[in-house]
Amino acid sequence: AAWRGAASAPALPQLGALLREMYVPGKLSDVERVLIDVGTGYYVEKTANDARDFFKRKIDFLTKQMEKIQPALQEKHAMKQAVVEMMSQKIQQLTTLGAAQGATTKA
Repeated sequence: AAWRGAASAPALPQLGALLREMYVPGKLSDVERVLIDVGTGYYVEKTANDARDFFKRKIDFLTKQMEKIQPALQEKHAMKQAVVEMMSQKIQQLTTLGAAQGATTKA
């Protein structure tokens, strides 16, 4: 893939990653071949169609993974809510008990 900060041939505007959170403007001079980030700092040169296929497969995979873990996440959220509710009740009981003991001590 040809990446050039200043393109000579007809080129498309593009943002290129300078750092993880910083992008700079540039132009993509070869729109038929692109570099794609396949993870952990590895880049692969592919044709535009192959890149589209790669990302479609990646989206499909991630969608299936999200659907697979969704029930477990909902169950864990429900358990967390039950624990929070139980703790709130215990705190309320301790607060009420402490206030009652404080009142009897003063009398």
